[in-house]
Amino acid sequence: MSAKKTPLYDEHVKLGGNVVDYAGWYLPVEYEGLVPEHEAVRNAVGLFDVSHMGEITVKGKDAIKFVNYLMTNDISTLVDNQIIYTLMCHPTGGVVDDLLVYRYDEEFLYLVVNASNTDKDYKWITEHKGDFDVEIENISDSVGEIAIQGPLAEKVLQKLTDYDLSQIKFFFLKRDVNIAGVSCMVSRTGYTGEDGFEVYCDNEGIVTVWNAILEAGKEDGIKPTGLGCRDTLRFEASLPLYGHEFDDEITPLEGGFKYFVKLDKESDFIGKEVLNKQWSEGLKRKLVGFELIDRGIAREGYEIYKDGEKIGHVTTGYKSPTLGKIIGNALIDTRYTELDTEIDIKIRNKFAKAKVISKKFLKRK
Repeated sequence: MSAKKTPLYDEHVKLGGNVVDYAGWYLPVEYEGLVPEHEAVRNAVGLFDVSHMGEITVKGKDAIKFVNYLMTNDISTLVDNQIIYTLMCHPTGGVVDDLLVYRYDEEFLYLVVNASNTDKDYKWITEHKGDFDVEIENISDSVGEIAIQGPLAEKVLQKLTDYDLSQIKFFFLKRDVNIAGVSCMVSRTGYTGEDGFEVYCDNEGIVTVWNAILEAGKEDGIKPTGLGCRDTLRFEASLPLYGHEFDDEITPLEGGFKYFVKLDKESDFIGKEVLNKQWSEGLKRKLVGFELIDRGIAREGYEIYKDGEKIGHVTTGYKSPTLGKIIGNALIDTRYTELDTEIDIKIRNKFAKAKVISKKFLKRK
């Protein structure tokens, strides 16, 4: 089966994007290059096509109750137009997916899930509907989504709307915002560690909005940005990626995301029992940051050793464009997770020295 095209596919080709098959979608890895695009987002503004992400709506009398049962975070704390980051777990504690839950009102929740997991998530959600009074719909194919990210994101987007964007606080949304003549839902969210917005509308409108933003941001140094820097930006900002920092086998607690697992929330949730047990008994392995001391790059999946014993593996590894250092995340035996502990990473057939550092690679405002 060939990959799907987002509504912006032709725009990427026109802009000279290096388009590849990612999670079953044709998307640009880069246009001008990973580093200049990464730097544009850190210092000015960048624009991403994220139309491949999945959108699932849950409507009905039991919407809050039902979604709370699926999620590790406490959905009942949301007010209208607020957003929460959460995980969905298997009964075994492993992660089905991580996602954002947007609350429109008490009977209408909008879930934004990872592209590669959309069908799996939709199936998982519908299979657990039980007696909850809800209607579940996968609307992914009718929604276009872009992310405008960076310190100048608000300045650029404000040129295209009469609505005062400063009114949208972090992790809140506003519906029916007119952007370049297109009715959009706008949220102050993103995956880069910078300020910015994610803009949702129908497939036709997203092309208009994309081109209008690139035009409006010209004097501010806007760049269209690809998947390559999306990954380095999220990684520097210690934001997890499904399939790396957690997956079906790695629990959110092992990934270091206890903050998003509300073991004490009133309602029961799938995986709660196992996660409770894991937390009370103490974790046997944990996600840490590391910095390479020797030369080389530690890639995902590389094995990690201490005194000749295998103690874990690399989940993400990069040369950080902002820090200029070779850093990464690794899931390792809890005994070796103290800061500055020296570890050995097997790169091809040689061992390279590294040390455990904080996962908070970037000091953010």
